[in-house]
Amino acid sequence: MKIRNIAMAGLLAATGATALAQAKEQFFPVLTGRTGPVAPNAAPWANGHNDYMKLVNARGGINGVKTLLEECETAYDTARGVECYERLKGKHGGATVFQPLSTGITFALTEKIPGDKIPIITSGYGRSDSADGGIFKWNFPLIGHYWVAGDAVLKHIGNKVGGMENLKGKKIGVGYHDSAFGKEVLPILQERAAQYGFSLLLLPIAPPGVEQKATWLQVRQQQPDYVILQTWGVMTAASVKEAQAVGYPREKMFGTWWSGAEPDLKDVGQGAKGYNAVMMQHGAEPQSAVVKEILEKVHAKGQGTGAKEEVGEVLYMRGVIGAMLATEGVRAAQERFGKGKVVTGEQARWGYENLNLTQAKLDTLGFKGVMRPVSTNCVDHMGAAWARVHTWDGAKFVWSSDWLQADEQVIRPLVRNSADKYAAEKKLTRRTPADCQS
Repeated sequence: MKIRNIAMAGLLAATGATALAQAKEQFFPVLTGRTGPVAPNAAPWANGHNDYMKLVNARGGINGVKTLLEECETAYDTARGVECYERLKGKHGGATVFQPLSTGITFALTEKIPGDKIPIITSGYGRSDSADGGIFKWNFPLIGHYWVAGDAVLKHIGNKVGGMENLKGKKIGVGYHDSAFGKEVLPILQERAAQYGFSLLLLPIAPPGVEQKATWLQVRQQQPDYVILQTWGVMTAASVKEAQAVGYPREKMFGTWWSGAEPDLKDVGQGAKGYNAVMMQHGAEPQSAVVKEILEKVHAKGQGTGAKEEVGEVLYMRGVIGAMLATEGVRAAQERFGKGKVVTGEQARWGYENLNLTQAKLDTLGFKGVMRPVSTNCVDHMGAAWARVHTWDGAKFVWSSDWLQADEQVIRPLVRNSADKYAAEKKLTRRTPADCQS
């Protein structure tokens, strides 16, 4: 009996030690698109995300809590994305946060996450109206959504013609992925068209978008003054090639942030010279402190997720920033729920709603010159509305604008009206001040 009790005590001690070890890991599921039509663009995002998570561990974790990753491949397919979510949400003690990297998957998960009490970060995609935390308690389009992108592009074009009022009478083509993703940019463009008196030429492009000859024949016939692209994956390169074929000037083309990375243009090279894209703050950042630290502490030790050559490129950096936002939300949550503790998805949600990434904090994390401050609250789940434009010089992107700030006086009413409409459809009520403290 004594031997049995000793054995049981040993077993319990071992089990306790295992539980303690598990309790010091924060699980971040990774929904990837390493296959399918967006693979050249989605893979660098995942590589940057995972490398930053490894850097966090090399720095000692989140106040000692290490990050734990597990990937699930969606191939940018909504049904597969939902399957991945269901498979991963309860693993390793429970998911902290999901980043779907797909507007279709975001729309689907928005219905599920309130019941599961798991937040999602959708930086630069998903539902633009989810910036309204009063209705979308679990959604966080941190640092930008499509209406910010659309407004920033128009501001840049307005600056080029001497002011937004000079857009009156002009025609702007909009080539967009014919999906929820592509259509998300339209409300802000339509609002601004009504306000400033320019017309929109809508050009839906069926995914995956390899065949676009009819679209660009229409561009050649209609001769819009500018073309804005809301495209993703192979579709963007096809658009630029077709523009070249019909002689449409690339300097009059402006992509949103998923339409302006190296994989989109490197095969076109000089033929894409002059093409522009608005960026969600960052661009390619090979000289940034965070990139140098990743090279030193992750890649130099043979632990890099992808090719060393892509480190610091546009979409790699977007993944890095996604991971930074995810981990800093956990750090913020620990300030309330206990430093050095693993937080639940519900507690992490509080952290994302109470982010206060000052410039000093960002600089310390290695993002000096890459990002501006981010501050969220119960009503504002975006936290920043800054962007910049970069232009392809034939071989790489170079900055071609100062910082641009989307007009929140225009965007916030659009966000609130859309959120209220969603709430009415789903029979939801706005969060109370008490709920905002929870």
